[in-house]
Amino acid sequence: MKRIRSISCVATLVVLTLATVFMSKKATAAGPPSVEVKIDNFSFTPPTLTVKVGTQITWINADDIPHTVVSDNQSFKSKVLDTDEKFTFTATKPGTYSYFCSIHPKMTGKVIVQ
Repeated sequence: MKRIRSISCVATLVVLTLATVFMSKKATAAGPPSVEVKIDNFSFTPPTLTVKVGTQITWINADDIPHTVVSDNQSFKSKVLDTDEKFTFTATKPGTYSYFCSIHPKMTGKVIVQ
């Protein structure tokens, strides 16, 4: 009987330890909130995005044509993005950020940071 109780205590301890390790890794892996904007067919999708301060915004060029992501007020500016390349900006200040592709200026989008 003592042996069964001892095994049961050890098993409970192992389960609790594993749960603690899993939860702490999950919490650290979560990081800041993030969203993606797809660049495809000469457009940004979604064209308007509302996020909270601290959100990481990643633009992914899914088009077979190079594009850029440049804010009107120069708060952010990507290099030329080839197919499947990404650009990430972290929104640190509230405001409205209009942006465009400098290669194709008719491509526009907007990020609203709250």
